[in-house]
Amino acid sequence: MKEKLIQIFEKYGFKISDSQANQFVTYYYFLVQENQKFNLTAITEEYDVIFKHFLDSILASNYIKNNSTVVDVGSGAGFPGIPLKILRPDLKITLLDSLQKRVNFLNDTLKLLGLTNITAVHARVEDFAKENREKFDYTTSRAVAQVNTLSEYLLPLVKIGGQAIMFKSQRVQEELEQGQKAITTLGGKLGNVQEITISEIDANRTLVFIDKIKSTPKQYPRGKNLPKTKPLQ
Repeated sequence: MKEKLIQIFEKYGFKISDSQANQFVTYYYFLVQENQKFNLTAITEEYDVIFKHFLDSILASNYIKNNSTVVDVGSGAGFPGIPLKILRPDLKITLLDSLQKRVNFLNDTLKLLGLTNITAVHARVEDFAKENREKFDYTTSRAVAQVNTLSEYLLPLVKIGGQAIMFKSQRVQEELEQGQKAITTLGGKLGNVQEITISEIDANRTLVFIDKIKSTPKQYPRGKNLPKTKPLQ
């Protein structure tokens, strides 16, 4: 697996050391082992994990400035936060998830991989935002949610001058049009939209970058699941 992973990463412009490759391999086997105890991911085959979790998670790496602070919202099994940290040890990363058993898995993984300057936090994003407003250079999320919903979860945590990065698997033009008011209301401005083709799995990935240009009004993010049930229009 290690050699395959190194070759695939290099094809897409990411060079990793032998020790970094070992961390990815260790992460993979621990993920598969723990996935048998409780559901972390439906994707467990080696080939699929390399492309759909590991490579996918690091696609934004070249767009993140050195020594930045990053909060990964809805981190789940650690994507994209842990692969980003393995690839970019300079980043200071917070993994945020609302489910305690996933946070336990994340903490066990961080310890196993020997990663530092990365922490897992058990909290809902609307509660976390109360103490961490506009604290981070970047927010990331691979959560399956519309742009207007994700904007309300991500932008309140981003410093002015920072960015929210959304990992989207489909063409997002309609979502972006529907989410424009939410982005503006929350202090953001649509930045780069980067489409990446991963030919081996016949997939297109879109990275949406939203620039934080002014402070988010303090009433956001709303509680009671409102960003999902009544997204800003």
